[in-house]
Amino acid sequence: MLLGLSLEQFTTLHVAISLVGIVAGLVALIAFARGSVLSGTTQVFLWTTLLTNITGFLFPFKTFTPAIAVGIVSTVILLFTFLAYYGSKLQGRARTVYAITATLALWFNLFVLVVQGFLKIPALHALAPQGNEPPFAAAQGAVLIACVALGFFSVRRARRWGAAVSQPA
Repeated sequence: MLLGLSLEQFTTLHVAISLVGIVAGLVALIAFARGSVLSGTTQVFLWTTLLTNITGFLFPFKTFTPAIAVGIVSTVILLFTFLAYYGSKLQGRARTVYAITATLALWFNLFVLVVQGFLKIPALHALAPQGNEPPFAAAQGAVLIACVALGFFSVRRARRWGAAVSQPA
């Protein structure tokens, strides 16, 4: 039992939170790259991504795993995202810090989504049962390229941003 839920129920909750964070992150960062701050969507992205990390740490691990390492690194990166967004209100260089760290936080969630997809979805698992075959590498490569492009356009927009852009509440 985790938080009064069976392991299966807790896993479902964790996955649902993660998927909400991924969708919100994609919407928020695409808007950011185009020069808009969607405050509500951004807040959903940030808080559900943090909640994804926190709930990930609650699974009953017996040893230190790659999942724990990813969660720790993601949480540290997310700390800087929160500071840029809430602490500095995306003023000055905080916009660039936000663009980079928010993109990295989203990439970590997408990375884990691909890993879990290849582990849990039978058709994907059949393509890459060891998790190191070309289909898995291609999927991770596509996610990485998409995130690098999103990050590039977000950073470029952040550096050009003027005072006319709406700031988060």
